[in-house]
Amino acid sequence: MRLVQITDCHLHADPDAPSRAGFPLRQLERVVEAVALERPDVVVVTGDVSQDETAASYRLAEGVLSQLACPWTWLAGNHDDPEPMAAVHESPPEIDLGAWRALLLDTRVRGQPYGELGEVQLARLDERLAADDRPTLIAMHHPPLAVGSQWLDAIGLMDREALWQTLAAHPQVRMILCGHIHQAFASQRRCGEGRVAVYGCPSTTDQFLAGSAEFAIDEASRPGYRVVDLRGDEWLTWVERVDL
Repeated sequence: MRLVQITDCHLHADPDAPSRAGFPLRQLERVVEAVALERPDVVVVTGDVSQDETAASYRLAEGVLSQLACPWTWLAGNHDDPEPMAAVHESPPEIDLGAWRALLLDTRVRGQPYGELGEVQLARLDERLAADDRPTLIAMHHPPLAVGSQWLDAIGLMDREALWQTLAAHPQVRMILCGHIHQAFASQRRCGEGRVAVYGCPSTTDQFLAGSAEFAIDEASRPGYRVVDLRGDEWLTWVERVDL
């Protein structure tokens, strides 16, 4: 089973609108072309599909993503509006991956750059995990731990400790895929009696400079995506970059 993660497209209603270092729609098109060659079984877009929260921006994204020969899904980031997203393409909260399952969580806080799951969603997550002990990956927008950039860590997942307390009772959770950080990232955290891997992903548009205390673009880095191959109860994952 091959899952590919795409993230942080930041599209505008205007298809020719630029970002700080490129043109988001053109870059998304190139990334999706490269992803298609990976022959994924499913593609997950982990938020910030839009920059301006317009229905037109989601229609542009849907037009590109629908060229994939596999199912795809998306979840909201802090720059997204869930209502027009769902009107264009409604996504389920869970994906059946055969021997695995993927749970999609909503970390968006309206009007804020940081994320939060909240007590209700955490309680529901606990119930969902208790109902199925298959190896599980969780996809969300905001990272659930520090990534080493002061400004990004200040706008990560605010109730991250409550998430880790919830996961401690469910050893089948093997990894978390997050967006928001616009860079390749891999770490892990001890959780209960085991460890959970946490992976970040390059944006399809501008890349953030890793380790920077203040906001900074990494102009030398290219857009990319993450491949996750699920093999039994194990996995192999890596990042691919895309030439423009």
